[in-house]
Amino acid sequence: MASSVVLASSPLPRHIGIIMDGNGRWAQRKNQLRTQGHLEGLKTAKKIVKAASDLHIQFLTLYVFSTENWKRTAEEVRFIMGLVKQYLKAELDFYRENRIRIRHAGDPGGLPRDIVRELEEACEDTRSFEGLQVILALNYGGRDAIVRAVGRWLDSLKKIEKIEKKPLEKRVPVKITEEGIRSCLDNPDIPDPDLIIRTAGEYRTSNFLLWEGAYAEYYFSETLWPDWTEADLRVAIAAYQQRERRFGGSKP
Repeated sequence: MASSVVLASSPLPRHIGIIMDGNGRWAQRKNQLRTQGHLEGLKTAKKIVKAASDLHIQFLTLYVFSTENWKRTAEEVRFIMGLVKQYLKAELDFYRENRIRIRHAGDPGGLPRDIVRELEEACEDTRSFEGLQVILALNYGGRDAIVRAVGRWLDSLKKIEKIEKKPLEKRVPVKITEEGIRSCLDNPDIPDPDLIIRTAGEYRTSNFLLWEGAYAEYYFSETLWPDWTEADLRVAIAAYQQRERRFGGSKP
């Protein structure tokens, strides 16, 4: 089935973001616990990571756990965190085999210490891998990311104040620029997403990559995340290849 969708050699999206939605509904439709849906969603994530790697996509951001997901039941949150820890620890051979680099987007300060430790180890162990870069958006929110970026920018000004020994109010005001804010985001070296996919028939951004996704192309799929396959990814990319991207300009 996957091979039935033939992709053009270009333009391939350099960076794809995925809002992996529908795990809970998948479980409910099968009269199973929501936790089983998250387990199947994890298996799907691995398959899509492999498919993206095989297609030579350079960056893939997966919306794993948002800053709002803490509102869920304690049992569900514990299960999701356990799955994340299991994935990070158990899949190192998979990363090595496919030369996949793991990175993180989000606030580590709000995560359990054992998760932060596993995340840091996975990022460090795969830092030199030159293949697909998978960014795990974990305890991530687009608004929170912007707030933290501004905080880093202000901290940099305070450091300048200490070095120059001159109060900020007596210095020439520093102009806030897009480049300045961007340089303070979690992963400023990663290009903005070209394509953002949302599964399970929902049509909202849910606080995902608000800054970076300003000019991303969106693709919405009715299929629940645990049912996603390489064929679905190919269909989304094929739809992207039919778009005309003008970035606010007009066609000559």
